[in-house]
Amino acid sequence: MSSNRYQATGSQAEYQPGSNEQVLRNRQGITDPAVMVELETRLLLRLYERMMREQFPNRRLDVADLMGWHYQWLGNLYDWAGRPRSVNMSKDGFHFAAAMQIPRLLDEFERKYLHRYTPCHDIDDSTLAEAIAVCHVELILIHPFREGNGRLSRLLADVMAVQAGRGPLDYSQWDADKTTYFTAIQRGVGMDYAPMRALVSVALAGQGG
Repeated sequence: MSSNRYQATGSQAEYQPGSNEQVLRNRQGITDPAVMVELETRLLLRLYERMMREQFPNRRLDVADLMGWHYQWLGNLYDWAGRPRSVNMSKDGFHFAAAMQIPRLLDEFERKYLHRYTPCHDIDDSTLAEAIAVCHVELILIHPFREGNGRLSRLLADVMAVQAGRGPLDYSQWDADKTTYFTAIQRGVGMDYAPMRALVSVALAGQGG
């Protein structure tokens, strides 16, 4: 999809020729950002349907799960789908984890967060909100993929919610106030998860299903 929200350097920063640097280089030769957004959205919906209906991971999650989900979602579009990014990325002056640190940080994320908080069985809403908030913030700060980090992090949150017997979250408030959401992510640098926990609580309260 269009990547002008981010600044990136490195080999994965290549754009599709003819896209006016609006679409990342892709296997389908797509140059229109609107077409790419629509296709990525449709493929993500297919992944949700397949996972929630046929192969729901009602167990402890690993980083390998995240890599697999990313590949299943974007593998037909990007050569690097399912693999950690090799470029450094920032947004609005905020730098995500350096690319060379990602393998180490993912190992730490798996050990300290995924293995601690999943599976989300037999927990109340407050405990669930804390678990989702911590995992969401830490995964976004790592930003392990070249594209799709926010949506994959939401998929993880939804899997955790369904493990706990709830439905997927309602992200409408997050989308309506992106400044508050991004501020909550930044607060996580100091391990202050309260702002994101509040946002997750709202998303849990408004969920469907």
